[in-house]
Formats: sequence, C-alpha cells, structure tokens
Amino acid sequence: MGSENGSITTESYDDENVALIFGVTGLVGREIVKRLTMSNKPRWRIYGVARNPEINSMTKMYSFISCDLLNASEAKQKLSPLQDIVSHVFWVTWSGEYPLDSDECCVQNRTMLTNALDAILPNAKRLKHFSLQTGMKHYVSLVGETLSRGEGSSLCYYSEECPRKGSGRNFYYVLEDLLKEKISGDSVVWSVQRPGLLMGSSTRTLYNFMGSLCVYGAMCKYLNLPFVFGGTRECWEECYIDGSDSNLVAEQHIFAATSGRVRDKGEAFNAINGVGFTWKEIWPEIGRKLGVQVNEKLMFDEGFWFEREMGERKNVWDEILVKEKLVRTKMEDLANWGFMDALFRCPFKLLGRRDKVDKFGFKRKYRTIDSILYWIDVMREEKLIPL
Repeated sequence: MGSENGSITTESYDDENVALIFGVTGLVGREIVKRLTMSNKPRWRIYGVARNPEINSMTKMYSFISCDLLNASEAKQKLSPLQDIVSHVFWVTWSGEYPLDSDECCVQNRTMLTNALDAILPNAKRLKHFSLQTGMKHYVSLVGETLSRGEGSSLCYYSEECPRKGSGRNFYYVLEDLLKEKISGDSVVWSVQRPGLLMGSSTRTLYNFMGSLCVYGAMCKYLNLPFVFGGTRECWEECYIDGSDSNLVAEQHIFAATSGRVRDKGEAFNAINGVGFTWKEIWPEIGRKLGVQVNEKLMFDEGFWFEREMGERKNVWDEILVKEKLVRTKMEDLANWGFMDALFRCPFKLLGRRDKVDKFGFKRKYRTIDSILYWIDVMREEKLIPL
C-alpha cells in the first residue's frame, strides 16, 4: 500500500479509516503506523507526513508525503487532496529549532499546525478525531523551576487538571489553543496526549533518549570505558521523571481517537508508563544488557558530562558502524549529548498521575526498565546498534 510521494487518489474510502500522521518518522509516529497496519477491523489507509524520510525506511507500510509544514503553499499543495478522505489525524511532530520557552519556538510550532489545519479542514467531511501530542512539560515553566517536593515529604504528581503556568512561554499551550479555535462544530473531537521521557527507535528524533543511551553504551564497550551515569545525585537517587514507552503512547493515541469514550473536545491525558523508577535502581541492568563495564560502587559520576566526553568521538561511531556492519547513520542521527546532560541534571521533578486515562478505560502499563531493554533489542534488530 505504501508509496513515497506518490499520487493521492480520490477513490472511495467509505469502508475504511484514513489516518494522517504528522511526524511519521518519529518515535511515536512509527509505532502508530505499525499498530494501525496490524488492525483488520476496521481497515486503515495510512498517510505519513515528515520533512525527510527515514534512513531505515518503513514506507511500504504507508504512503509517505515529504512536506515542509512551515511553508503554507507547500502544505496546501500536498495535503489539501486528502481533506475529503481523512478520518483521523495524529499530530506527533514539532519544531525544536529554537529554545522551548522562546517566542520563536511558539511561532514556529503554531505556524506548522496552522498550515496543516488550513490545508485539511476546509472540506474535512470525514474527519472524526484529531489527536495532539505535547508532553509533561505542560505542567512546568522552564523559568525558575527548582527540584522540589510537594508539601511535607510527599512528591508532587501532576494531574491533567493542574492549571497552566503563568510564567514563561510554552508552545504546548499555543497548540491546544489553536485547536480550540480552529476545530468547531460537533462532528470532530480533539484530544491531547502528554508523554514523559519517550522511549522508542527513530533516526529522525531530536530528543532521542534510547538512541543516545545505546550509542553511549556501544562506544563505552568499544573503547573499554566504564558505563557511568553523569548527572546530579538527586536525579540519580530519586524518582523525578516518568518513562513513556512509544508503544504505550501510540496505543493511547489510537484509543483516544477510536474507542468512542473520548467525546468532549480538548480532553487531555498523561501518557506515561505508570510505574516509578530511579536511575540508580535500573542502571546496572541497562549496562549488563549493553555488555559494558558496570561497577555498582562507581556507577555515579557527577563530574561526567556527556557532551564533553562523547561529543568529539564521531570517528569512533564511524568505526563501530563499519566493524559491526550497521545501517549507515551519523552519530547525531541517534545521539543528542546535550539532551542527556539536561535530562540527568534536570532542575525539577516531572512526575504525573494516570488516574484519568485509567478511568477512561486505557489501563496498559509498562515498567521503564522493560521498555529500555525492549527498545535495545529493537534497535539491534534494525541494525542501528551493535549486538
């Protein structure tokens, strides 16, 4: 069924759903494709949008549309032919060119969504649901947040009813407000999924935790270096972030869009694994899975910075690719060392509740260590990292 930038036909789609996935090459977009492809009732026809195709292509599973969403005329030309057939839209893309709390970031992401909506909404006679992905940073301002607990000794867990932060800028709010403005009437429902630390496999993701972790592990093994956690002691020893398996997030998107249980516009759901963890607890098992040196007494090193220690080792990754006969990638296609430093030195806790989505009937949960071990296996099968 797949094609790459193939022509869009206007045949009858009355007997099947038609999905339009923005960010199809990313961590969650890829998993939405896989799950919809496996569904027989109803059948799905899938269109996927991204600026560039995957390095390890899945386009046989869907029709790929290369599109720069910042270009209004290009978006209209390439997407408007779909407006009268699309039944479900999944928005799992964003622009990270500018700092997340900047006016420029808000403008760019609003422009992308505006251009897409202007192309597909005018004659969207079959559209039923628009599922927007943002994230758990919805609950914090990047200005002035500190690593803190709630009252007393209990942690603060964010629920979907928490009010927006008044300080700083957050493009998540901009996207939600735009959907509220643009999607009117009773026929189309829109919802929001808010994952935490995403875990999946992609070569087209800016904040790619699993890619960064696995490249780091491969380089430690190749160079015979210790596999240490470089970050703050609080981030090492305490629960401070939720894992979000891309499998779970994709399934939650589809549940929200198709179960019939999400009927009100703007329903938001945390999309998190649901089982807490600390890096100190799971680091030894991650190291063993990657086949690297793990000294449990010396695993933590507050003076270790990923950008400083790994950033200039691109030649090492190139050597590993040749030796292990892996898919040809640049180190930066998978690893983002600045992101790892920011993640492991995060100045605030970002923990959520998932009571709401449980009550709606989506009760799948994952242990984060299981997610990490699973995605290591997937990336090995895809020949992105060594065995």
